[in-house]
Amino acid sequence: MTDLAALHDLTGRVAVVTGGSRGIGRALVQALAEAGADVVIASRKLDACERAAREVADTTGRQALAIACHVGHWDDCDRLIEQTTSHFGRMDILVNNAGMSPPYDTLDAVSEELFDKTLAVNLKGPFRLGALAGNHMADNDGGSIINIGAVASLTAGEIELPYACAKAGLNVLTVGLANAYAPRVRVNAILPGGFRTDVSRFWPPEALEGSFVPLKRIGEPDELGPLVVHLASKASSYTTGSVIKVDGGLVRSI
Repeated sequence: MTDLAALHDLTGRVAVVTGGSRGIGRALVQALAEAGADVVIASRKLDACERAAREVADTTGRQALAIACHVGHWDDCDRLIEQTTSHFGRMDILVNNAGMSPPYDTLDAVSEELFDKTLAVNLKGPFRLGALAGNHMADNDGGSIINIGAVASLTAGEIELPYACAKAGLNVLTVGLANAYAPRVRVNAILPGGFRTDVSRFWPPEALEGSFVPLKRIGEPDELGPLVVHLASKASSYTTGSVIKVDGGLVRSI
């Protein structure tokens, strides 16, 4: 008989989550810690990371380390991996969750600065972190890399085109890293649709209602945690190079 609880147990593992101090990232940190992992919470604002780390430690009893990191800067990415492995002596799980989608009025109004920083956070950082983490995991006990993309990468619209381009690149990166670091490291991507986070408070009422989604609602951050734990654990031991939509059925492509 399969022991599903044992397969999903992350005790003794170390997980790094970028953009982990709020929103979807914060929910993923909590889920990984509740599954037994010690966690590293990384984002640009150290005070927010430290606050989240205290909450995680208090509620789960796991170790939680706060590290300030701007994933658009390669030096910060290098430091994040170095500090994690120095503190814990290992790194088993990387969740590339940090992202940004700055607003703009028209496509021709997109500045070079906006375009570059959007690609830096959503694609350049995951590339660097994926390469560093992949090398470390492959040379040690193996591991799992999980990229948090977006269904926008499949249905690009003019209101978020730089973001969609970067997230489409993240899909390709997922497959490339999966090939590069197999068989010891598995790499998969999750593509969320609309989720209720601090960003969603700026959405129009009809978007928050989710009436256009087949499940007739938008998602809650806690609903992504179980899938991340699954992909991080032995329960998904034969899953790599996969890109999984979690959007309530919104994007109906095969």
